[in-house]
Amino acid sequence: MSHDMSEEKLPESHGSAGHHEVAAHGDPFADPGLPAHEPRRTDIDERAAKRAERQVSLMFVVSMLATIGFIASYVAIDPDKIVYIWPLGHVSALNFALGMTLGLALFLIGAGAVHWARTLMSDHEIPAERHPIEADDEVRADVIEQFRTGAAESGFGRRKMIRNTLIGSMALVPLSGVVLLRDLGPLPEDKLEHTGWEEATDAKPLQLINMNTNQPMKAEDIITGSLTFAMPEGLSTHDEDFQQRIAKDALMLVRIAPENIKDDKSKEKGFEGILAYSKICTHVGCPISLYEQQTHHALCPCHQSTFDLADGARVIFGPAGHPLPQLKITTDEKGFLVAHGDFDEPVGPSYWERAR
Repeated sequence: MSHDMSEEKLPESHGSAGHHEVAAHGDPFADPGLPAHEPRRTDIDERAAKRAERQVSLMFVVSMLATIGFIASYVAIDPDKIVYIWPLGHVSALNFALGMTLGLALFLIGAGAVHWARTLMSDHEIPAERHPIEADDEVRADVIEQFRTGAAESGFGRRKMIRNTLIGSMALVPLSGVVLLRDLGPLPEDKLEHTGWEEATDAKPLQLINMNTNQPMKAEDIITGSLTFAMPEGLSTHDEDFQQRIAKDALMLVRIAPENIKDDKSKEKGFEGILAYSKICTHVGCPISLYEQQTHHALCPCHQSTFDLADGARVIFGPAGHPLPQLKITTDEKGFLVAHGDFDEPVGPSYWERAR
């Protein structure tokens, strides 16, 4: 009997204890609130604050020195130099120096900003209730005021040493990327305005050499409706810089019946209907190799720019910006086709420094 009574009383006792617990603590899901704010050492000790300020400034200064080291390494270290660094082994001295200096510069900017925020900026936590995405005028005004208060408490305007060193480090770091642009290649200067044909003069003209046979060409070698490729005399496929030079010197020859040539200036530069144009497309520099005999149109295979060779090689379709430059040709006393000078305008695509 007693056993049964104890079983009946147990739920009542348990329920009573749970009731008293809820009553004592109130809502078990209530917001506990923020813990009491504990001031940092830098908040109550001005000497500690000054020390933290110097530490942050030192990080920014070392970041600036690392950026300068990056630029100095890029200029001074031979790209082919290999060094042994434990535990990496044999590595490129230039790559190692650039990686270490740039990494240090970026790391110290971040570390300095974190140290500044944790030791000197205000760390008072302010709770805010959830609100709709679109704020009303009162909330916007409150946010602006909080931003101004935060800016004032950050000490950015008051702590000039931190401010100046941060600005200096942030201004120098982008120079690392600017310096790396040098690896895009040498500056063109006026090299794009001159080709191998400029060596030709009236006293010493250059012969047109067939790129397939490596032999000089006579006018009778050029058949009406054909397309022939040529290069200047003295240029050889065995030359170390052949690819660089042929990228500007490549020439294409077509023979059109004189009565079908529409442009008088183009006809004057040719010889008995033989016209010599640059083979380099004026869009992005692809070599032109397609020719329509009936229409006298030359097509670039890359982006379908189309040039009318019977009308001064003007652009009739596609993205090319200007006509193909034409080379003035004649024949020498032996009947070989020769050039007496360079193109009258730069070959290849347009570029911003182009004067004409």
